[in-house]
Amino acid sequence: MNKRTRSLALTVLLDVLLINVAFALGYYVRYELELFRPVGEAFDAPYTAYLSFQLWYTILLLIFLYLDGAYVRRRGGSWFEDLYRVSNATTTVAVILIAATFLFQPLVYSRLLLVEVGVITIILLSGARLTRRAAQAEFRKHGQGVDRVLIIGADEIGRAVMRNLVARPDLGYQVVGFVDDDPAKGDLGRFKALGSLDHVETLLKNERVDEVIITLPWMDQRQIIGLVRACEALGARARVVPDLFQLSLNRVDFDDIGGIPLIGIKEATISRLGRLAKRVLDIVLALLGLIVAAPLTLLIALAIRLESPGPVLFSQTRIGENGKPFPIYKLRSMRQGAEEEKKQLRGLNEASGPLFKIKDDPRLTHVGRLLRRTSFDEIPQLINVLRGEMSLVGPRPGLPEEVAQYRPWHRQRLEVSPGITGLWQVSGRSDLSFDEMCLLDIYYIENWSLGLDLTIMLRTIPRVLFGNGAY
Repeated sequence: MNKRTRSLALTVLLDVLLINVAFALGYYVRYELELFRPVGEAFDAPYTAYLSFQLWYTILLLIFLYLDGAYVRRRGGSWFEDLYRVSNATTTVAVILIAATFLFQPLVYSRLLLVEVGVITIILLSGARLTRRAAQAEFRKHGQGVDRVLIIGADEIGRAVMRNLVARPDLGYQVVGFVDDDPAKGDLGRFKALGSLDHVETLLKNERVDEVIITLPWMDQRQIIGLVRACEALGARARVVPDLFQLSLNRVDFDDIGGIPLIGIKEATISRLGRLAKRVLDIVLALLGLIVAAPLTLLIALAIRLESPGPVLFSQTRIGENGKPFPIYKLRSMRQGAEEEKKQLRGLNEASGPLFKIKDDPRLTHVGRLLRRTSFDEIPQLINVLRGEMSLVGPRPGLPEEVAQYRPWHRQRLEVSPGITGLWQVSGRSDLSFDEMCLLDIYYIENWSLGLDLTIMLRTIPRVLFGNGAY
C-alpha cells in the first residue's frame, strides 16, 4: 500500500469513527439532555432502536462525501472548502433520512435526532480536517510528510511553479531541483540546476523523486509524453502544466460566446480598483503608524545623535514602480561616509545576485545594529507611503546599481509600488537569495488581494519582534 492509499484509508476510517461518535452524541443530546424538546415517555426509545438508522447514515454519508470530492487529495485548498463539502454531504444525507421517515413511517424515529446528529457530524468531521491541516503544516515546516519534486523546464512557466512553491510551503513540496536543456540557466536560489533533460531518469532513480512537474512548451509534445511514461515506469507521479501562450493559468481569462470558448490575457498587475483600495489602506495605516511611533522615533533620534555625528535621517535613491527613482528615508544606522566604504567591503558581501548584504557589517553603529534587528530604522518610510512612492506591502525597492543588473524576468517586480514589508520579509528576509525574493515578489503581484496584504502585515509583526533574518 503506497503513501497516498494509506492516507486515504486512514481518513475514511477516522470518518467512520467520527460519524458513529456523532450519532451516539446526537442520541445523548436528544434522549438524555432533551435540550430543545422533551421526549416524553411515549416516544422514549433505546439506542439499539436506532442502529439501522446509524448504519444507513454512515454508509450514505461516506458515499456522498466521496461524491462531493472530500476524499480527493488536493493541495492548497482551504479549510472552508472542506467545511462546505462536509456540510453539503451531511445535509443531503440528513434530508434523505428525514424524507425516508415520512415515506416508510418506522416504529421508532426522531427527526430532531437526525438534525442534531447532522450538526454534530459537521462539527466533528470539519474539526478533524482542521486539526489535520494544522498538524500537516507543522510537520511540513520540519521537512516531514513532504513530497520530493523535480521540475522540468525553467522558462516562465517553470518559474511560475517555483514562485508558488516558495510562497506556499504549506503545500508540502520539497523541490529536488530542476532540469533544463539551456546550460545558461543556473541555480535559482534554493532551486538547483541539475543538468539537461537527459538526466531525468538518473535523477528519478537517485533522488527518491515522488512527483515530477513538467513545464515544457506544448510544441515538445512527444518529449512530454516520453517523460510522463518514464516517470510512470520509475514510480514517480508526473504532472504537466498546461501551456497557454507561455503564461501561467492565473493570467488567462476564459469566456465564451454561445458556447464558443474564448481565451484572453489578463493584465499581470493589480487592477485599478485594487490599487485604489490598497492606496486608501496605505494612507490610513501610515498616518496611524506615524502618530503611534512618534514618541519612539524621537527617542531613537536622540540616541543616534548622542552616539555618532551626522544627520538622524538617511536618504538614499531607490527604484520604484515602472523603474522610477525616488528618495527613500530611513533612520541612520551607519556611521557617516558608510556609502563611500561600500566598494572596499565588496569582498565581504554575503548576498546573492545584485544585492549587497553583510551580516556583521562593520559600518553599523551600536544603535544601528538594534535598529536593523528590530526594523525600526524603516519607520520614516511611512512618509514614502504617504507620498505615494511606496506601499505598506510590496516588493523590496532596489538600488539603481542593483536594478541595472536585473535579468528580464526580474523586472516584473517593478510593475507595482515597492513596499516596507512583503512576502520576501515574512518568508526569510535576508536569508533568502535574490532569485527567491524575485519569485516571491512576482507571486505577490499575480495573486494580490487585500486579504493577502493584511495577512503579510500580521505575519510581519512576529518577524520584527524576533528579528528573524534581519541584518
